[in-house]
Amino acid sequence: MEKIKMLTPLVEMDGDEMTRVIWQQIKDILITPYVDLKTEYYDLGLKMRNDTDDQVTIDSANATKKYGVAVKCATITPNAARMSEYNLKSITPYIPTWKKPICIARHAYGDVYKNTEMRVEAGSKAELCVTKPDGTEERSTIFDFTTDGVIQGMHNLDKSISSFARSCFNYALDQKLDVWFATKDTISKIYDHRFKDIFAEVFANEYKDKFDEAGIEFFYTLIDDAVARVIRSEGGYMWACKNYDGDVMSDMIATAFGSLAMMTSVLVSPDGIYEYEAAHGTVQRHYYKYLK
Repeated sequence: MEKIKMLTPLVEMDGDEMTRVIWQQIKDILITPYVDLKTEYYDLGLKMRNDTDDQVTIDSANATKKYGVAVKCATITPNAARMSEYNLKSITPYIPTWKKPICIARHAYGDVYKNTEMRVEAGSKAELCVTKPDGTEERSTIFDFTTDGVIQGMHNLDKSISSFARSCFNYALDQKLDVWFATKDTISKIYDHRFKDIFAEVFANEYKDKFDEAGIEFFYTLIDDAVARVIRSEGGYMWACKNYDGDVMSDMIATAFGSLAMMTSVLVSPDGIYEYEAAHGTVQRHYYKYLK
């Protein structure tokens, strides 16, 4: 019998392992005896994708755009075992030195998230005033405004800072992680320095022996130094941050690892109560596409 003629080739994307075997059988038994098969062939097997730095995948996609029809076999999505089995190349991550996860501990109280702020007119004098329990006042001038401006007042609590420190140290002991803590105490000599002092006191009085026994360590450094250390490190530690620092640095860490979707969020109380949640929003844009 005369074979069916093909006027336009189709794109043939070959696959891996048994799909490659079965596809060849399908062609030999069901297609080529009856069809004058014309294809533009691309080997999308794992080895070829690796050897061509995935250029073969791009070429096959462009061919599909050209001819309009493609047939693709299933291919291997390589896991760690396949990396060794096929001697595959590794994709360089955004931060090549990062080999282990990085845990950001964020103090979820106070600072700019519970601030008081005002617009200020030119000619105004802004003061920080504390009325003590005995009714006396302590005042400090913030600024004499010669032009319009803004002011902001922040607070925190020793109790909350201590609870944060214990939560960090307890979680680090559970996960066997070193703890880094960083603030800007060289500039904020009272506010940020209070965080530094409380962390040091809680660690020395309650956790030093436990950390020594677990073979992990705690150290304090400036936030500037911490940022530099994080980028140079291989990961595998907890980075404890004040509220705003933790808010920003958690997104930076997650993005540098590849995606915010790769980040998990755990709310930890000092008495061992936990809540686990996804660390991203509801993906509004995608949901509206889904509704359509």
